[in-house]
Amino acid sequence: MNMSDFHGSATALSVENNARGIAGGTTHGVGRSTPLRVDAQRNLEHVLRAAREVFGELGYGAPMEDVARRARVGVGTVYRRFPSKDVLVRRIAEEETARLTEQARTALGQEEEPWQALSRFLRTSVASGAGRLLPPQVLRVGSASEDGVEGAEAARVPHQRQAVAAGVAPDLRVVGAPRTPIEDEPSDDAGAGALLEVVGRLVDRAREAGELRTDVTVADVLLVIATAAPALPDPAQQAAASTRLLDILLEGLRSRTV
Repeated sequence: MNMSDFHGSATALSVENNARGIAGGTTHGVGRSTPLRVDAQRNLEHVLRAAREVFGELGYGAPMEDVARRARVGVGTVYRRFPSKDVLVRRIAEEETARLTEQARTALGQEEEPWQALSRFLRTSVASGAGRLLPPQVLRVGSASEDGVEGAEAARVPHQRQAVAAGVAPDLRVVGAPRTPIEDEPSDDAGAGALLEVVGRLVDRAREAGELRTDVTVADVLLVIATAAPALPDPAQQAAASTRLLDILLEGLRSRTV
């Protein structure tokens, strides 16, 4: 065998071995991609779970280091998946907004009584903890002078409800956070509009039935689900405190004529 034949055989053998490695999921050569994808997916799930817990407990001001520590990964791993904290915040906020929207639709579709539908949505949302992860802007209530609107009524109207009524998708960006190229791509900002619309229907039905105070708005309802009882060491006491707080808040929403 001459040298050219030897090199040709070696090349063919190398290609065949690489192909076997890919099929078998080995960690050598080209075959590394399969286990790395599994690891990356697992790390992503850990990071998202940790982010929900950390942001739910400490708010969106919590540092990325806290998320990495809770996920038991290096902070570099977090930044490889989410190039900035704002990108991670948007991901969590959009997922939780979608969850709340689904909970509101379920309550609207399965409860015939307006107050029971609103109450079910509030109890389900508070129990899931999703309300504490709403985008800050969804909870903002417009001032009387905002958007050139005068009067006390403007102070009770959520800024996003005005935007949805005008056909404009609300902006879920965190105030003061830098933009990244990823944020310039289309996002699920319209998800906040869907949430406001379906919660608005729950509010309107309960108000028309005379069971909800006439001055209560969508913003008030969202503030209720974003309110949490203080963290207590005993889970039973924590659950009891959360239930009691929600009972008080619900009573405050009800019409005094009921």
